[in-house]
Amino acid sequence: MDYSKLVDVYEQLNKTTKRLEKTHIISEFLKDVSLDDIEHVILLLEGRVFPNYDARELGVASRLMLKSLSTATGISIEKIENEWKKQGDLGLVAELIVKAKKQSTLHSTKLAVKKVFDNIRKLAELEGQGTVERKTQLIAELLTSAKPLESKYIVKTILGEMRIGVGEGAMRDAIVWTFFNDKIGVKYTREGNDIEVEDREIYNKYLGAVQSAYDVTNEFAVVAKAAKKGMQSLENIEMQVGIPIQVMLALKVDTIQEAFETVGRPAAIEFKYDGFRIQAHKSDKGHIRLFTRRLEDVTKQFPDVVEFVKKNVKGKSFIFDSEAVGYNKKTGKYLPFQNISQRIKRKYDIEKISQDFPVELNVFDIIYYEGRNLINEKFEKRRKLLEKIIKQEPMKIVLAKSKITSDKKEVEKFFKEAVNAGNEGLMFKALDAPYKPGARVGYMIKFKSVMETLDLVIVGAEWGEGKRAKWLSSYAIACIDENGNFVEIGKASTGLKEKEEEGLSFLEMTRLLKPLIISEKGKEAKVNPKVVIEVEYEEIQKSPTYESGYALRFPRIIKIREDKGPEEANTLDYVKKLYEGQKKS
Repeated sequence: MDYSKLVDVYEQLNKTTKRLEKTHIISEFLKDVSLDDIEHVILLLEGRVFPNYDARELGVASRLMLKSLSTATGISIEKIENEWKKQGDLGLVAELIVKAKKQSTLHSTKLAVKKVFDNIRKLAELEGQGTVERKTQLIAELLTSAKPLESKYIVKTILGEMRIGVGEGAMRDAIVWTFFNDKIGVKYTREGNDIEVEDREIYNKYLGAVQSAYDVTNEFAVVAKAAKKGMQSLENIEMQVGIPIQVMLALKVDTIQEAFETVGRPAAIEFKYDGFRIQAHKSDKGHIRLFTRRLEDVTKQFPDVVEFVKKNVKGKSFIFDSEAVGYNKKTGKYLPFQNISQRIKRKYDIEKISQDFPVELNVFDIIYYEGRNLINEKFEKRRKLLEKIIKQEPMKIVLAKSKITSDKKEVEKFFKEAVNAGNEGLMFKALDAPYKPGARVGYMIKFKSVMETLDLVIVGAEWGEGKRAKWLSSYAIACIDENGNFVEIGKASTGLKEKEEEGLSFLEMTRLLKPLIISEKGKEAKVNPKVVIEVEYEEIQKSPTYESGYALRFPRIIKIREDKGPEEANTLDYVKKLYEGQKKS
């Protein structure tokens, strides 16, 4: 397939914010995609070339892209950089300079989707001496053949800056509309931005089948290829050890009564730990792999946890869900997440840091055991299985502290015990509920008595003044609106330290954000939305200043949420809910 056809779809998707219209655009396009191209196309529509659990990185920053553009067009890096400062978008710069060059000397041939996909993937495989030159040539090869619009999206894909608003719901529905429309009869009307369905029950059946396949693969590229072959192929997709699935997420409530009303009585009540999720996999061959909630493979960073799992969990193959929590070696008391967060990214001195910052693995769910998918089993049954197969060893691996009760006073007592142990609060779980990957459903509830903090994405930053002039010291923070866009909700600068040894510092934040700078104007910098921070505040106010329509009063940065990706930031709907809750209290 010609890459230009995919680019046409990118352009159409960019022109609408309506989810149903995006779904229609994708579904119409997918009808003409061959079986050979379908996986490449789906991944490129998602703005990447590797599944989201694949740890490989392209290793291309803005400077290397400037060099590649210069190599492809013959225009000096200085001129391209000046244009970049004007436009603030390297993809747009690529389109403009390639368009100008096409009118004179730049050669153009038809680019195939596979060629673009293969060249971009090869970028991650290059290492050693001469890597920069070889990467430059691979990118320049594509740009030399690309049309102006094609060059724009090639650059955006490589830099990880694709923002075309294709969410999981739109992709799932598009697969159903494309490959099963003869069964469900979906008709989309652009004027009313609505759909007509011949039989809603059958429609929901196919939606459920595609969602179930995605739940166990975590990859729409695989799901789409199976769906193109037919329903039987889709239903034959199974969970695989070594390929992480999205973890089940919890809803938040403000009262114990509300929690019981949601999950039912009696309920399983567990400590809510202030650590980070670990999804542990063991294969039939005895290989153990560990994944975070962002699906990052952190096996090498946690050799201690690998040993805990190897020695204390019975079974040839399994996948379980847990929380790794740091603790004070002298007192045994749990520590806040920030104390151990550095272990997630650490690549060197692993043994030393594991001794300096030990963790205890608190296991609370199991989703696969000895070849059986358990996500549709009742939680009560899954918990009992864990009790049979885990040999508990405090300060290494234990079952999450839990009790089953209907009594509010007993919960209040358990809550105090949790907080006194250094935890955040409690989790409420429905005893008869399945495990629902990637969803916030009423099967699992979190309860904390303090004002709810917000997880927000840094989308901009500002260089400081005086002794802070060398640091990015003020940060534009954003939540996610209903269309998946980041909308600003304020600026935060307090909570950080000037000295590294005192905690999260301006220097550490600058190191994180500087490589993510997209453009600069004066002291203000626009950054790629990658860093998630937890923010506390005094109050949420309505505000015409920010595009979200809200502003945080006296925001303060608590910590970096290295365990969360930007797509997991709080939504604008949630901010509105908190705002309304303030008015009632």
